[in-house]
Amino acid sequence: MKKLNWNWILFIGLLLFTGIFIYYFSDANPFWPGLIGIACCYALIFWVGLGAEKSNHPEEKSFFLASRNVPLHLAIFTMAATWVGGGFINGTAEATASSGLVWVQAPWGYALSLIIGGIFFAGKMRRYQFRTMLDPLAQRFGEKIGAFLFIPALLGELFWTAAILTALGTTFAVVVGIDTRVALVISAIIAIFYTYLGGLWAVIKTDFIQFILLIGGLILVLPFVLNSVGGWSLVWSRYVDKFGVSATLIPSKEALGNYYWNWWDYALLLIFGGIPWQVYFQRVLSAKNEQTAKWLSIIAGFICLLAAIPAVGIGMVGAVTDWTGLGLSGPADAASTLPYVVRHLCSPWVATIGLGAVAAAVMSSTDSSMLSAASLGSWNVYRPLVKPQLSEIGITKTTKKLILIIGALASLIALNIQSVYELWFLCSDFVYCLLFPPLLWALFDSKANWIGAITGVLVAFILRFGGGDAILGIPIILPYPMIEDGVVLFPFRTLAMLSSLILIPIVSRFTQKIAPPKTLVISEE
Repeated sequence: MKKLNWNWILFIGLLLFTGIFIYYFSDANPFWPGLIGIACCYALIFWVGLGAEKSNHPEEKSFFLASRNVPLHLAIFTMAATWVGGGFINGTAEATASSGLVWVQAPWGYALSLIIGGIFFAGKMRRYQFRTMLDPLAQRFGEKIGAFLFIPALLGELFWTAAILTALGTTFAVVVGIDTRVALVISAIIAIFYTYLGGLWAVIKTDFIQFILLIGGLILVLPFVLNSVGGWSLVWSRYVDKFGVSATLIPSKEALGNYYWNWWDYALLLIFGGIPWQVYFQRVLSAKNEQTAKWLSIIAGFICLLAAIPAVGIGMVGAVTDWTGLGLSGPADAASTLPYVVRHLCSPWVATIGLGAVAAAVMSSTDSSMLSAASLGSWNVYRPLVKPQLSEIGITKTTKKLILIIGALASLIALNIQSVYELWFLCSDFVYCLLFPPLLWALFDSKANWIGAITGVLVAFILRFGGGDAILGIPIILPYPMIEDGVVLFPFRTLAMLSSLILIPIVSRFTQKIAPPKTLVISEE
């Protein structure tokens, strides 16, 4: 008699739980083809992930570095799939439909961050055989400083995961016909459970399938969506009529008005704030060699640009469609634009494929983000500060426990902030201001020390949060210029980042005798 596979038993129980939720909370007419498509997508992903989990070794290196044996083609797919996730697809459509092309910054901003990261950061990180993004910080500035800088890294991953869960919840809500918050809870439970079972190999192998489903599904859906409203020419002309000078990717004072410098603040935030991420470096550090680490990042950056095109097209259609004339109420909010357009402007089976593709995109980022944050917590905080003699298997167990905690926290954030695009920007905000400067100098300045790092981070913290944050309900404290409707339009985030970037090397050189700089060393395998 075969041994019972408790993973599958738990998964079946989870599906039954989900079914009960749907039965009690859905409307009378859920979109069954789309629901079946998403269910099949989840089952396929779970099956592949479970197969990878079986072949996984208990060692920490295998669990969150895939034994540093990921070939280039798989590495490119997992990097692209992680970036082109639910936040990327749903958020791009949301911004296109609600704000005009000029504010669709994240696709090209994150694409540039991958290219710059590949050229300047990936090779050196892989050469030194670090295990996480915080390792060079811990080596250069000390393990306590590395653990302290886990806080902005964790916040970034939490907001990233929350954005993804919000995208998954809005997609599920549109398909099944239930309240977005209920859909988000169901989706979070499924995502957390799936991530808990696998390691990086499971994530990589499922990413490969998810990315193929995503690109194939959106390429299939786009012509149907455009034809349903009269074709590309009509959509574009209506879009230009609606948004005017904002219907362009090129910034101008005419289109942006007082928000011109605010636009540049966010643009730089996305480009350089997209680099200091564990979810990014986890793929870089799992590559087979230094060259693979560089090229997987550069090629994935160009793929991200191409993958945004269908989402932009669907967002345009959502903005110009006369929903009332079709007898429909339109999307409940801008975050629901993409799944709503796909459901109502495509034939049922085309919509099934499209919505399955969106679900695949969301899942491809959810597992990656939770695993990344948990890896940092176990390796750079719990191990050095709490239990230095923790075994490799113990680190894996700690990582799994942290996945549950991080997934729950991200779900709470997602329940309170419903905009995918706002969360998507917010996740890069903190790492741009607080993490990018110390990471840069830890890697490239042999004289940087912990006093310089702490000084830079504290000044950046004061300047960043002194400008307040409407999303988090933080009031404006510092007297910045260019305040309009309670929002600081002055580029204070970039000011915070640049201040830290300048202070770290200067303060470090003045404090060499008090705190001699430490040298980076190649980590032992």
